[in-house]
Amino acid sequence: MKAIALASTGAALFLALASAAGCASGTGSLGSIDPLKYHALDCAELDVVMGTTAAGISRTAISRGSVGQWNVPAWAPVGNRAVGAIQDRQTAKIDGLRQEQAAIDTARKRKCR
Repeated sequence: MKAIALASTGAALFLALASAAGCASGTGSLGSIDPLKYHALDCAELDVVMGTTAAGISRTAISRGSVGQWNVPAWAPVGNRAVGAIQDRQTAKIDGLRQEQAAIDTARKRKCR
């Protein structure tokens, strides 16, 4: 009985940590990037959007790294797979943000330089 209570407490803790890491929100991908939405922005607005995107990449990369440092208990057989799934989702989000950043950079090169 004590082992079951300990296991459910650990599972609840793991789910709380997973939610705090951002894996419970959204799909992680940004969908298709529309480069035309950046044509209407001026240079200052493009700079702000570029900075916001860079901050999102950094924030997600830090979160992905901290998830990799989790010590998954041995009694949680799917814990390592869950950590891998969280990291994969965050990697996909970073890739989407990088694609968006490339579209912003293309618009900046065309308008601002």
